[in-house]
Amino acid sequence: MGRGRVQLRRIENKINRQVTFSKRRTGLLKKAHEISVLCDADVALIVFSNKGKLFEFSSDSSMENILEKYERYSYSEQHFRTGGASEPQDIWPAEYPKLMSRLEVLQRNIRHFTGQELDPLSFRELQRLEHQIDTALKRVRVRKNQLMHNSVSELQKKQKALQEQNSLLAKKLQEKEKEKTLNEHAQRGQQNLAQNSSAFILPPPPPQLPFPALTIGRTFQDGGVGEYTRAHQTQPSSSSTLMPPWMIRHVNGLED
Repeated sequence: MGRGRVQLRRIENKINRQVTFSKRRTGLLKKAHEISVLCDADVALIVFSNKGKLFEFSSDSSMENILEKYERYSYSEQHFRTGGASEPQDIWPAEYPKLMSRLEVLQRNIRHFTGQELDPLSFRELQRLEHQIDTALKRVRVRKNQLMHNSVSELQKKQKALQEQNSLLAKKLQEKEKEKTLNEHAQRGQQNLAQNSSAFILPPPPPQLPFPALTIGRTFQDGGVGEYTRAHQTQPSSSSTLMPPWMIRHVNGLED
């Protein structure tokens, strides 16, 4: 005989009820994962135990994305059914509990991300939370590395611009120093030329003596004794006093 249909009703035994809840919950989460993978569907599963403990599954990386999609769909479906006649004042009272529940979920997730209120979470929930934190940390590191790379690139560009500016200034400084050196050499050349020109100027001739020795020598060489005597006789008497006595005696001896 085949197995008959099991009548669904509340399990009275507390232990059996807890065991059944754990088994069915695991199977339900497994089926939700399978349908999300096989059919490429967005699946969100939320289960609260009789003690108020939360168990959830989402095919997306964030449960909030699926909830937002559901809320948008619910709002558009309701608006389509009413023919667009509903006013915003009629919608807000119905949306308020949803928004409050969503806010509570977000606040709880934030506390979980900061490491608070982790005791009620199961092992699978802690694993999922760890996976979400690791994914967020990887994104943060990627963004940080990107910013660091951009900053290094900007600094390298600034360094290259400063090096080019420094090279240009050094080149201008070398040109200035070269021009200054050329000017100094030109000034030194002009000074040396002026000094050499002044060194070649002939000194003024010495004053002529009253009875130069050159005239006496020329008289002896050219004219002999007679011409010298005549020249001596034509000189004024004052010039004879300038001759030394030995020369006068010598001249007188020649005349004798």
